[in-house]
Amino acid sequence: MRTLLSMASAVALALCAALAGAQTFPQPGKPVRVMVGFAPGGGTDIQARILQPKFSEALGAPVIVENKPGASTMLAVMEVVKSAPDGHTILYSFNGAFAQNPHTLANVQYDPFKDVAPISLAARGPQLLVLHVSVPASNIRELIEYGKANPGKLNIASFGTGTSSHIFAEMLMRQMGIDMLHVPYKGAGDAAKDLLSGRVQLMFDAATTAIQNVNTGKLKALGQVGETRSALLPNIPTLKEQGIQGIDMLGFLGYYGPAGMPAEVVQKLNAAIVKALAHPDVKAGFERGGYEAISSTPAELGAMTRDSYERWGKVIRDIGLKPQ
Repeated sequence: MRTLLSMASAVALALCAALAGAQTFPQPGKPVRVMVGFAPGGGTDIQARILQPKFSEALGAPVIVENKPGASTMLAVMEVVKSAPDGHTILYSFNGAFAQNPHTLANVQYDPFKDVAPISLAARGPQLLVLHVSVPASNIRELIEYGKANPGKLNIASFGTGTSSHIFAEMLMRQMGIDMLHVPYKGAGDAAKDLLSGRVQLMFDAATTAIQNVNTGKLKALGQVGETRSALLPNIPTLKEQGIQGIDMLGFLGYYGPAGMPAEVVQKLNAAIVKALAHPDVKAGFERGGYEAISSTPAELGAMTRDSYERWGKVIRDIGLKPQ
């Protein structure tokens, strides 16, 4: 009887603590940390910072963006997974952290469904295949011709082993019949620096950053990922139009927290994000980078994440990419 009473007391105390935490969220004077798994300057980082002031305003608490690049976003994910489930440490991430990493990396230490809690979708849009201006090609056919005539001269960057940019690169090489050296980086920002300098020649990059460099004439856009052309990027043909099959899955980004967050905390975060994403300045900022600002319920983001995990798993198995 004493044991049962002790267990009941412990459960009651835990429930009271959870309810108290939910009622006081956000805690006075304590910021909400948004972890980004890429270096500053990449598309994910830019979007998180565009949303930051409106998110903070809607939540009524400081919101800070922290970059924790490395291990194909796993360092940032683990920072969130190991944090207290009080809503004050959350993740802004491309879907690859949960849809691709578990299939391509051998040392993933988190379960994409048991260890994280979806909060809200935030953005959806394509990646672009961009090429350094020194390479004399303006479409896929010309790139194939150049690659076959100049073996060993093309290096393709990615923002991490196992990320979508890496998987797309592997798919592209197989279909083009050209061997290129894959050069992984800690994030899109680092990869873009070497691409702009000509140390690497091409990469799949989020439209958010890629389109800026294309518009300044530093890079050329050879194609966009997707079944059809994005309404925000109507002048860039899809890779599918140019004979490349399978590279057609649009990416999405969303907010996630650690498992175990009280429902009330998730709801408060979701409401603030939804309100921030609806602001005209946020929508315009995302659209300038070729992405749509779009929110969801936590359940909708969870379903999208599960579907993405299954679709990417099939693609990765089909191309024979083994966990590294």
